[in-house]
Amino acid sequence: MKCPYCSAPDSRVVNSRPSDDGASIRRRRECLRCNRRFTTYERAQLEPLMVVKRGGQREAFNPDKLLRGLTLATEKRPVDPERLRAFAYSFEDEVQAAEIASEEIGRRAMTFLRPLDDVAYIRFASVYRDFDSLERFIEEIQGLKDRGES
Repeated sequence: MKCPYCSAPDSRVVNSRPSDDGASIRRRRECLRCNRRFTTYERAQLEPLMVVKRGGQREAFNPDKLLRGLTLATEKRPVDPERLRAFAYSFEDEVQAAEIASEEIGRRAMTFLRPLDDVAYIRFASVYRDFDSLERFIEEIQGLKDRGES
């Protein structure tokens, strides 16, 4: 590690310990040339979850976009916004892959919304499944009713 004081290329580690509840390592170092001490932090750098869109483009997962869609679907509904936020911001941690299809994000969001609120579920489904007619709404609502009776 390069010394921040004299720019010497070598230093030695004097002390190491976990920091930030184990998310990083704090190291005290001493420059071999000027003998001054300084602190460095070592953290894991994770690759972002990539979303594969319907057209084949790839972009980094953005929990704010997911939260925005969930918020629109649940507007004026009795759904705790904190639950939506927790789902959106923990989503990336739940996915055990480097990439995910945007359709899979939609499916998981619908699975999350279904037990919370039927109206929010239908709102989200109408955008996700691109309902183009009143009949599609009726089919989805009938499907909800049939699953509720089983």
